Amino acid sequence: MDVVFQFLAERPIVLLFLLLGVGAALGTVRVAGVSLGAVGVLFAAIGITAWGVSTGVTIELPAAVGDLGLVVFAFCTGLIAGPGFFNALRTSYLLMLAVAGVLVVAGGLAFWVGSALGIPPLTIAGTFAGALTNTPALAATGGSPEATVGYASAYVYGVIAAMIGVALALRSPARDTDAQAPIVGKPIEVDTTSRPTAADIAAGYGGRVAFSRRRHADGEVEIVGPDTALEPGDIVNVVGPSDDVEAVKTELGHTSAIDLTRDRSRLDFRRIILSDARLAGRSIASLRLPERYGATIAQVRRGDVDFVGSPDFVLHQGDRLRVVGPTGSMGEITRFLGDSERGLADINPVALGIGVLLGMLLGSIVVPLPGGGQFSLGYAAGVLVVGLIMGRIGRIGRVVTSLPNTASTVLAEFGLLTFLAFAGTKAGSLILSAIASGEVVRLLVLGAVLSTFFMGATFVLARAVFRLGGTRSSGVIGGAQTNPAILGFANSRTDYDVRVALGYTLVYPAAMVVKILIAQVLVEL
Repeated sequence: MDVVFQFLAERPIVLLFLLLGVGAALGTVRVAGVSLGAVGVLFAAIGITAWGVSTGVTIELPAAVGDLGLVVFAFCTGLIAGPGFFNALRTSYLLMLAVAGVLVVAGGLAFWVGSALGIPPLTIAGTFAGALTNTPALAATGGSPEATVGYASAYVYGVIAAMIGVALALRSPARDTDAQAPIVGKPIEVDTTSRPTAADIAAGYGGRVAFSRRRHADGEVEIVGPDTALEPGDIVNVVGPSDDVEAVKTELGHTSAIDLTRDRSRLDFRRIILSDARLAGRSIASLRLPERYGATIAQVRRGDVDFVGSPDFVLHQGDRLRVVGPTGSMGEITRFLGDSERGLADINPVALGIGVLLGMLLGSIVVPLPGGGQFSLGYAAGVLVVGLIMGRIGRIGRVVTSLPNTASTVLAEFGLLTFLAFAGTKAGSLILSAIASGEVVRLLVLGAVLSTFFMGATFVLARAVFRLGGTRSSGVIGGAQTNPAILGFANSRTDYDVRVALGYTLVYPAAMVVKILIAQVLVEL
């Protein structure tokens, strides 16, 4: 086998795709209903690399491969979560502070237990980084052999503990209390005589509901505009989350037996892909469809999530729009929006290149600390922050700052798998050294204590203290652990539910910064 391992050691690209293929196949194997998913690549890389080292051949992917995968993954994850991140941040900053507090306690626990076991401070810092699976924290210690051995000894159980936490959080995702109600459409007959406008009703529900069409008592059907007054006897089609639509029905009147969507003689509806890049990053209102064509966007589907077509909703290239408009104008509306499948796969290399560059520059900024130390975010956190901002902005002048959801998801998945292959080869080449050092038992004990404490505390915070649903909690666990492998595991278990990425990005930046600082403090103790 040493000939095979030597072949792989000399050809890193061959090694990369071998690990991707073998690891992905391993990830599909289900045991007791659980599969590893993307984490299969990590464990396949650890196993194959450790096997090679045992024969005297060191197999390792270049650091540039790992950096490439990590920055692409972090940037695209930020783009996906960006639109919802800043809205959620207003109500979730306490969660970020709580996770930071738990990390500080974990740092104190690391020093106390490590000292009791007779482990030197530098090795304690590396073990802390491995138990919490944070490579930048290891780099902050200086990456010495002592710290690296501690990191490698604790890393594998750190991943396993986080996977257990995710699995526990996802035991019953269907009962999540923070799950978004399904978007529905319902015909409602207006009984009230107060003549409210469509804009008044929508504003009363925070823009979560929209009106697509109205049928007068005389049978005439028309598009509903913001200033349209709802008259008694009108039948209106209301679109929004099911609970909000029910509340609107109670406020306006009662459910009508007349389905307005069946009559397509005057008004038609069609699902159209927004593929024209010139329209991406703009709000629905800025498209001026009512003025141009007498049409409206009632609903937007991004990935597998439906949104109400409110006037201020910012569209991304690749969004699928449910457009209601005059039957004779639908062809013209389709040409205006594009409706090409190519829009789903446009990777927008301008935004991708500039965004990753800006993120890496941000992550490279070094801030001096009192006592002669220094701090930097690192590539992963810097790129994630820029991705969040660009995903939220959508457009700057003529430059589109986001990618279609489909393209972002594909790039994030490939970046994640590439990084996991690199991380696995790095850890696998150190595992045997840790075992041979004879210190591995004490390091395993310290790592297990830290991983178990941190995952247990994070789980309790998310589920019991902040009452998050299991799906979002699984993302919080991955973000607190700052490990893309855990995000990949949670995504594979939830069919890429957007709440996973949102939970991940909520706590990831703060957790990354605090871990790096704690690792530096532990070295100095």
